[in-house]
Amino acid sequence: MIKAINKNANRLRRHKRVRGKISGTADRPRLNVFRSANHMYAQLIDDDKGVTLCSASTTEKAFSEYGGNVEAAKKIGAEIAEKGKQAGITTVVFDRSGYVYHGRVAALADAAREGGLKF
Repeated sequence: MIKAINKNANRLRRHKRVRGKISGTADRPRLNVFRSANHMYAQLIDDDKGVTLCSASTTEKAFSEYGGNVEAAKKIGAEIAEKGKQAGITTVVFDRSGYVYHGRVAALADAAREGGLKF
């Protein structure tokens, strides 16, 4: 019998391994990325206090297009960079959440860099 590969379980295993090595602070928060089939989410997180400093996602009312493509990821990256700058954040630690740095994840990261975040 052929067993199906549980891709999300493998991703969570990778995410757990990476999260053991990186964490966000107040002056250098963690830029966390989550991607689903239809949406993209990004958060700036202070792990010392356990609080989200700011967030952006394709589920917000201001975002009206389809959220599961590279163009949407670029817009979310630019938006999280703008919100981070308004909160006084310039440097972050990038957390790709176990996803391959390719496609939507890379587009979000590149747009955040162009928006002024350093990582």
